[in-house]
Amino acid sequence: MAVSARRGQPLTTQEIYAAVLRLVDEGGVEGLSMRKLAAELDVNPMSLYHHVENKDALLRGACTAVALGLRLPPDDGTPWREQLRALAHAYRSIALSHPALWSYVNAHPDLVEHEGGMWEVFNRVLAAAGVPAGELVRVRTVLYTFVSGLLTAETGGLLAGLDPDGDAETTFDAAIDLILDALESRAT
Repeated sequence: MAVSARRGQPLTTQEIYAAVLRLVDEGGVEGLSMRKLAAELDVNPMSLYHHVENKDALLRGACTAVALGLRLPPDDGTPWREQLRALAHAYRSIALSHPALWSYVNAHPDLVEHEGGMWEVFNRVLAAAGVPAGELVRVRTVLYTFVSGLLTAETGGLLAGLDPDGDAETTFDAAIDLILDALESRAT
């Protein structure tokens, strides 16, 4: 295991991914390199290879670290509309907290697992909304893409340009209301 020169303690994957997120938040994915990461962690660049294979592995790990921090709605009997709203806001929190990583991942969807975690909760909530099992993936894909497009407009400044007097959170809530109403209408 690699040893950090600054503390004499073993380098942990948590430290690595926290540093990856800092670097990506500051300089975008293009600003991330193994050498810059090693400098940020005050370790020899070669020591990173004991933990990760390459830059793609760093980004996958950072995505996983962010996903693990999501506050997903529990399966506690809360109405599906409230759960879907909470899930949408949890997803939005990723885009707003780490816009450079979020944008990169949307352009490179192979970096993200599409099972478990958020996806499992998404399927559960859509099933509770009355979406038939055979349509879950398609409906989930449509809604995910719709919300991702809205978040792309928000993080890229398009929303502010289209409605300079508007509030992004109010606009986001209005979009989620449209989704909720459409799902409810579809189920009846």
